[in-house]
Amino acid sequence: MDVKTAFLNEHLQEEIYMEQPEGFISKNEEEKVCKLQRLIYGLKHASRNEPCVYKKASGSAVVFLVLHVDDIFMFGNDICLLTSVKLWLSKTFSMKDLGNASYILGIKIYRDKSRKLIGLSQSLYLAKVLGIFYMEQSKKGYSLVRSGIHMSKIMSPRT
Repeated sequence: MDVKTAFLNEHLQEEIYMEQPEGFISKNEEEKVCKLQRLIYGLKHASRNEPCVYKKASGSAVVFLVLHVDDIFMFGNDICLLTSVKLWLSKTFSMKDLGNASYILGIKIYRDKSRKLIGLSQSLYLAKVLGIFYMEQSKKGYSLVRSGIHMSKIMSPRT
């Protein structure tokens, strides 16, 4: 989901000044600056001002909302609850549903619905980093993690 009016209602917690926007410069006041009263789109402070992970649970159904700048990544274990949260958000905020996520923060998300699997891959990010350092032709190796490992909640520490 892409939120169209992200951050526009949030007050700033610090003093920030900006140059006058092009087309709105007052005559004979070209050297003046504007003091921001509220967050604006593109301001790096904007996403720091808000919590970024929310959880809604109803019985065994759970939905997580992960916010990044003006995007909401939603996932959960109950389609009905996901749909109702999405509808409420759409009525409350001006937003656009972008469909299933395929990338988030440079990480590719892939799904195999027939096997009920979801996976994450950073191969494009790694290729980009290798390109920056002119190492595209470098020899590939394997990580220390064995392939085919199946992890479960039982394996997690109980702290």
